Amino acid sequence: MPGPVGRALSSLTVRGRCLVAVGVTMLGLGALLGELPLVQVAVFVLALPLLSAIGVARRRFRLSTRRTVSPGRVPRGGVSDVLLEVTNADRRAGGLWLLTEPLPPELGPAPTYVVERLAAGATASLPYRVAASRRGRYPLGPLRLRLVDPFGLVLRSVSGTDAGSLLVVPRVRPLPPGGLTGGSGSTGVGARRAIAVHGEDDVSTRAYRSGDDLRKVHWRATARTGELMVRLEERPWRSSATLLIDTRARAHLLAASGTLPVGDGPVDSLEWLVEAAASMGTALTAGGAALRVVTDTGEIPPADPRRGLDADHLLDRLALLQPSRRPDLAVAAEHLARAGADGPVVALLGSVAPEDAARLTRARSGPGADLAVLVDVAGYAPSVGRTRRSPTEAARATLARQQEEVADLLRDAGWRVTVARAGQPVEDVWAALTGGHRRQGVRA
Repeated sequence: MPGPVGRALSSLTVRGRCLVAVGVTMLGLGALLGELPLVQVAVFVLALPLLSAIGVARRRFRLSTRRTVSPGRVPRGGVSDVLLEVTNADRRAGGLWLLTEPLPPELGPAPTYVVERLAAGATASLPYRVAASRRGRYPLGPLRLRLVDPFGLVLRSVSGTDAGSLLVVPRVRPLPPGGLTGGSGSTGVGARRAIAVHGEDDVSTRAYRSGDDLRKVHWRATARTGELMVRLEERPWRSSATLLIDTRARAHLLAASGTLPVGDGPVDSLEWLVEAAASMGTALTAGGAALRVVTDTGEIPPADPRRGLDADHLLDRLALLQPSRRPDLAVAAEHLARAGADGPVVALLGSVAPEDAARLTRARSGPGADLAVLVDVAGYAPSVGRTRRSPTEAARATLARQQEEVADLLRDAGWRVTVARAGQPVEDVWAALTGGHRRQGVRA
């Protein structure tokens, strides 16, 4: 049967289908046995779902909705309150409405409400609360309205077109003071900051890189070292730092979409790394550093290139950061080379090949100390669960040897290296990285 009645009949509930089955059975038995009363009862039973379908199909309604999300931006693990206001914009009172607000699984179960005979022009306030388990931007709605007949035989479902959104940013861990937030010292942000030129003998130099202006070549240093050297120009006094975030899918053991965190920590190695970037980046900007953020796909552009990324902009961009398909860190190394002497680099790395470690060391030169965090990717296998990329025991041993080789390469190049074990608090890793107390499982 075409049309709205046919669509309503196709939306029979379990009760309605059972009633139709009973009616058909009674009709067949009545015809077979020649029992007219049984046939009459069967016709009535079959007519009831049809009448209910016609009643639901003829039902008209006009709704307007409004959502207020407070707050509209929460850290992972935070709670947001949503007020859904539903107004009956029709001239008649509404019937029996079943309202559902669809939500992604990361925000919890979808809230359901029953609204009966909402007066014309009246508004029903329907509050609910969502708990954000993973970072990202999540839709709220659109509202789904289900119309039910008084007997519960037919269910008609209609979805709206409006929807809200909730931004879930990485959680920021409070980091101990000192370290890179300081203004001087071999591990401070100021280790690579502005360099004043006091004279021809005092000028700071670095090795020539392709693309450098030949007018900046320092010939005395070139003659002394036998290698082409260029001058470091005087820069304004402002500390700076660069965060390198390894987002390559092949460098991490990723949890399936919709997987909820185990306990309080991130669910996989990439989520831990993003949370570490949020915490360390916030600490650096709080210390006055002009922050640059580079991933394996390129640099995250700041709103003001002269001031770098601020903490809020950093969190907003990290909230939407997705795994990339890049096979290596070549693009990231190019951006680090362009950074030159603009502050130290804090590299947050997943499973890195020695070739990529060599790229990073070649991209960096000059005074100051760079730092690296190597995430123990294989350690996240129990929390991620069994997937096609779950490492075997042999693969774990290979990853451990590769991680040790990469750590030695970086240390030999003057980097300070820390291994972050699965589930280890960012605060402990930061303390080990910046010269704080060493914890078990951390090698600085």
